[in-house]
Amino acid sequence: MASFEPCRAKMEAEGIAQSAISAFESTFKSLVSGATGLIPESSISPVPELLNADEMTVQPDPSLLAKTVVCKLNGGLGTGMGLDKAKSLLTVKGKDCFLDLTAKQILKMREDYGEKVKFMLMNSFSTSEDTLEFFQQKYPQLAAEDGLEMIQNKVPKIDATTFEPASHSNSDNEWCPPGHGDLYAALVASGRLDALLKDGFKYMFVSNSDNLGAVLDMKILTHFAATDAPFMMECCERTENDKKGGHLAIRKEDEQLILRESAMCSDDDEASFQDITLHRFFNTNNLWIRLDKLKEIIDKFGGFVPLPMIMNKKTVDPKDDSSQKVVQLETAMGAAIEMFQGATALIVPRTRFAPVKKCNDLLLLRSDAYIITEDFRPVLNPACNGKAPVMGLDSKKYKLVGALEEATEGGVPSLVNCERLTVKGLVRMSKKTKFVGAVNIVNNSDEAKSVPAGEVTGDLDLTDSIGLGPLKVSVVKTTPIEGQKPGTSGLRKKTKEFMGENYLNNFVQAAIDSVKESGTNIGEGTLLIGGDGRYYNAEAIQTIVKMAVANGVKRIWIGENGLMSTPAVSAVIREKGPIWQKSFGAFILTASHNPGGPDEDFGIKYNCENGGPAPEGLTDMMFEKTKTIKSYKICNDFPTIDISTPSTKTVVGADGTTEVNIEVISSVDDHVALLKTIFDFKAIKDLLDRPDFSIVYDSMHGVNGPTAKKVLVDELGQPESTCMNAIPKDDFNGGHADPNLTYAKELVETMGLNKKGEKIDVGGRTVPSFGAAADGDGDRNMILGTQFFVTPSDSLAIIAAYADAIPFFRSQGGLKGVARSMPTSGAVDLVAKDMNFDLFETPTGWKYFGNLMDSKAIYKQTDYTPFICGEESFGTGSDHVREKDGVWAVMAWLSILASVNTPGQPLVTVEDVVKKHWAKYGRNYYCRWDFEGMDKPKATAMMDKMRADTGANTGRTVGKYTIAKADDFTYVDPVDGSVAKQQGIRFLMADGSRVIFRLSGTAGSGATVRMYIEQYEPKIIDLVTSEALEELVKVALELCDIKGFLGTETPTVIT
Repeated sequence: MASFEPCRAKMEAEGIAQSAISAFESTFKSLVSGATGLIPESSISPVPELLNADEMTVQPDPSLLAKTVVCKLNGGLGTGMGLDKAKSLLTVKGKDCFLDLTAKQILKMREDYGEKVKFMLMNSFSTSEDTLEFFQQKYPQLAAEDGLEMIQNKVPKIDATTFEPASHSNSDNEWCPPGHGDLYAALVASGRLDALLKDGFKYMFVSNSDNLGAVLDMKILTHFAATDAPFMMECCERTENDKKGGHLAIRKEDEQLILRESAMCSDDDEASFQDITLHRFFNTNNLWIRLDKLKEIIDKFGGFVPLPMIMNKKTVDPKDDSSQKVVQLETAMGAAIEMFQGATALIVPRTRFAPVKKCNDLLLLRSDAYIITEDFRPVLNPACNGKAPVMGLDSKKYKLVGALEEATEGGVPSLVNCERLTVKGLVRMSKKTKFVGAVNIVNNSDEAKSVPAGEVTGDLDLTDSIGLGPLKVSVVKTTPIEGQKPGTSGLRKKTKEFMGENYLNNFVQAAIDSVKESGTNIGEGTLLIGGDGRYYNAEAIQTIVKMAVANGVKRIWIGENGLMSTPAVSAVIREKGPIWQKSFGAFILTASHNPGGPDEDFGIKYNCENGGPAPEGLTDMMFEKTKTIKSYKICNDFPTIDISTPSTKTVVGADGTTEVNIEVISSVDDHVALLKTIFDFKAIKDLLDRPDFSIVYDSMHGVNGPTAKKVLVDELGQPESTCMNAIPKDDFNGGHADPNLTYAKELVETMGLNKKGEKIDVGGRTVPSFGAAADGDGDRNMILGTQFFVTPSDSLAIIAAYADAIPFFRSQGGLKGVARSMPTSGAVDLVAKDMNFDLFETPTGWKYFGNLMDSKAIYKQTDYTPFICGEESFGTGSDHVREKDGVWAVMAWLSILASVNTPGQPLVTVEDVVKKHWAKYGRNYYCRWDFEGMDKPKATAMMDKMRADTGANTGRTVGKYTIAKADDFTYVDPVDGSVAKQQGIRFLMADGSRVIFRLSGTAGSGATVRMYIEQYEPKIIDLVTSEALEELVKVALELCDIKGFLGTETPTVIT
């Protein structure tokens, strides 16, 4: 006989509880003993008449609620319906999901009876995170209760030949859920059983989370308590629809009630098993359990409940039929009925059994055939006269929820007067359709055809009906492409890679599917598309439009000429109306500050309805989908959109049932309109009109050229010569549109500096008073004065210190919070401490700032707004949008200069403002060295070595510096509790100096090693930065050994 010890060792190594190990050992021994788990028809008798709940005359006793706990089994992902998150989060009625209605049922009962009905969930490892997040956001009062969750265990899959634990390259495939019979082991392992008994709980009502009819019924509870039975199963009378489900029976040898599931029935007994006149009652999986009696049984058997084995033959990889054959052992919680002497059963009405197992069930529940009662139960509409429509959707076409969503894109049809609905083939239904009587629909074509509006009855053949014409959806087969993992700023690769077969299509389909699964209804509102105008931008937009339409998007806004800066996209999402057209999200085609052109970089990112970048959970979902994608949808015949001028185009399906609206909108107007509400344009114009003040703005041939002209020329009346390189070009005119001292060569020279920020001989020419530059997608900025460079870290600190010069902050009572990325210097920290602002140090990535900005609006937590944030990589912004905003930063500086200058008095310059700030707060000498295009494996090895040596380096003295702490920065988000690890190696010196190393993932190829050097001087503020940091730079190079790992100590860029 095969040994259980390998399974035991595997489970113990995984930290599985002893109660679960013992329960699994019991089923394992049944397997290896040769037991089949079958219950022969000859060994059982049918169950005679049972008490019917409708005939009970017991008076409800609300006092029993204080001793009762409601438990919902919530471990299922709904993979059989194409879901990969908790099935209970699937929308089932209106905007409510299963858990919405369950939570409302519990809260309503508490309100009605004045008792705090205890509620708990048995989640699985797969459903726990999504479920808890749901409760925290929507029902925080339930989320905060002790013992809301216990986790279902997992067990090894068993090699079908050797009976040893199965192995697979993906370790997740080696495990499977043990079935809902694990309820009893989980109660023990979690300590919940003992805790409940200690707190005086006596009764537990258990049901599946997808059965919304299973509410705690006071009459049934009172009946159960009055009978003093240890266990009671709710049953319904079987119908033709139930003949394949498990049934209740009596074991002949001891007259004990037992449960026989379909997997426990041999082929020879199948006819008897499905005979609904013989075996009349099936288990609803609504169970009532005496917790004290359960404890007795568990103690009797040494810590578990021995349940009959259910054996399922599978493959170790469920997606690969050729993979290793395995056995998955499960148990059913209802089978415990045979363990309780004196267990009973009760016939309940069908209203208490309304599970959603297939799309048939889901469509019926979503329709008007069901209504929601005042206590949030779904019940059959009285107009159905007690009989639900018999549903027969094509099982091949509508196995997955996604297919049903597409079929009901136009709304759910009326079924209240329908007796039977049979659908063969692909159809498109709408809320304008009313099915009456028996309806049989056939479509033998390969295109989904529309069911007519109005009353539909009898037979309907749609095969030869007119299709959608330009809106016809084609499903194109594809295969996964490696490496489509979005970074902090989206997916970036070489342009030619994006232009490869299906590369863009695969990612866009994965993104759209992820957005839909996250709960966004893309059929409502508007999809926004824009970009920085780089090479392949126009072609990519047309592809995205065709794919968006194929996936159900009805309205699309496109930036004029395909252009829209990243902050402008955020502004349009947040500000542009009317409300019924409001954007639900956007695709932004940008690789930010990286070069453009056929041999350079391209990128795509998705921003959500708050205007900010997709959160990590959503981008992770996108990546996972790129690894398994098999097809994408596209409307190949959709017309090409002229994006060269603002216009509106409506494309109507050939059958007239649906239309799509495309609007090409200004790439700048909404953004500029928002800026005009933030800043005092008149005060800024007065500054700009001073005879001793001049300005130059370098758009570096990126997307901000039109915005700069709109603001500086059209709104503020400055000459067009103010705007340098203001015509967007798809290769940024061969330059590198990165606003720093190295790449913004023309502006830097114009402002009288070299690439090190040092003054140069300007030969007597007049240098502008103020200079600024933007990157390719317009979200970054560089600020310069006359022969003076302002570091991004100082810029952030100074804007925060002068925030009241900006009406947006002043009118809201002043700035409340500031944040910086971890590598950014601590200059703003000094301001925050002095002015009592909330201060946050986050990982690099604007999404972390977005969480803080949305703390109150989305997460119902502390309000940190008005808010300013920034990164040392030339990104600065506020809570007016959810992206960094290059033009905003320029306007902020002009506002500061306007506030400190008085008409008729000598000009207070950028340099004056900065030096006054240093005199008050001290100076954070700071620089960043970028080593671009490095060998990624070697760069990773260098980082890993520093990470491994953090402990040894802490306390070490290097040169004149003592390392007070060396670590790898970890961030715990104060808003959503998420944890970001490995965000940068830090060497924190005893004197407050810092050395930091990060690997950047924003470039299209290779790796960029970033080295950050910072030294704070409270009094000495007039040193040359390179001289002030010279010794610390040497220490940094020694600590990382970049020469040894990567063969260089010469950076590509010094900032």
